Amino acid sequence: MRTAYLAFTSRGKALADGLASRLGGTADRCTPPVTLDDWTCAHFDSCDALVFVGAAGIAVRAIAPYIKDKTTDPAVVVLDERAQFVIPILSGHIGGANALARDISVASGATPVITTATDINGVFAIDEWGRRNGCRVMNKEEIKRVSSALLNGNQIRICSEYPISGELPHGLVMTQAAPYDVYIGIHSPTIREHVLWLVPRIGILGVGCKKGIPDQMIGASIHQALREWSISELAVDGIATIDLKENEPGLRRYCDMHEYPLTVYTAEELKKAPGTFKASTFVQQVTGVDNVCERSAVLATGGGELVGWKTAFGGVTAALAVRDFHPSWN
Repeated sequence: MRTAYLAFTSRGKALADGLASRLGGTADRCTPPVTLDDWTCAHFDSCDALVFVGAAGIAVRAIAPYIKDKTTDPAVVVLDERAQFVIPILSGHIGGANALARDISVASGATPVITTATDINGVFAIDEWGRRNGCRVMNKEEIKRVSSALLNGNQIRICSEYPISGELPHGLVMTQAAPYDVYIGIHSPTIREHVLWLVPRIGILGVGCKKGIPDQMIGASIHQALREWSISELAVDGIATIDLKENEPGLRRYCDMHEYPLTVYTAEELKKAPGTFKASTFVQQVTGVDNVCERSAVLATGGGELVGWKTAFGGVTAALAVRDFHPSWN
């Protein structure tokens, strides 16, 4: 978690420095030329968590202009400079603010002040569970419905593409057929209405492309491939390709736009990918290896399973492999 601390006094800065050293992150003090708004603007979108060592009101006013969406906003936590109380004020579950507040509590001795209804009532929080297990939320509006049902003592039906270890929390029941309230998987569920879809971020797209192809065409081709495979874009965690395409402008722009890391392999490395792949004589002649997209996807997932085989659109080939996924209720 990329965490940034901001303090307003020397005592607060010492506390921030200590926490950043112990839990990870960077610490600044709000003194010229550093201003509160400039600091918040610079860190709100680039960090996973912001910790304000000072008054809660200052933090609220600072972040207010930048709040967008509960699935993308960073965790925001407030800690007083004497480390008496630590309070998550934004993105408690999905962003991890509640968990960060508890970590800060352990590190500093501060009392965590958790106000989310599921936590104070000891009810399972499905959105926090999804974050802890590396899932992203497709339809955030359903979080409230699921949480409200659990708070009211109703059962929630869970359908998952993957076995889930551990003891099933109170209020949840597993099912493999519709109807269900929560779906966990990368493939499109059979029903979408009133279903919270948690998508494991476990996929790597292997991509091959013609020289000079624009990022818009790459994006359109990838989206078409994902539709054909019935796989959510939220499952994608990165792009892989051959080293010949490492500096391809369109591919670079596409990765930057989506904040995807780009992993590249030499032809010799690609030849060592385990599995059977769709060979192309033309690709072999140009790159020195018979297949780029499938082989690179498999390598980048550590030998993962191909769930989206080589698909070609408009000068772009794409394949999707996934890492092993072992969610747990614990």
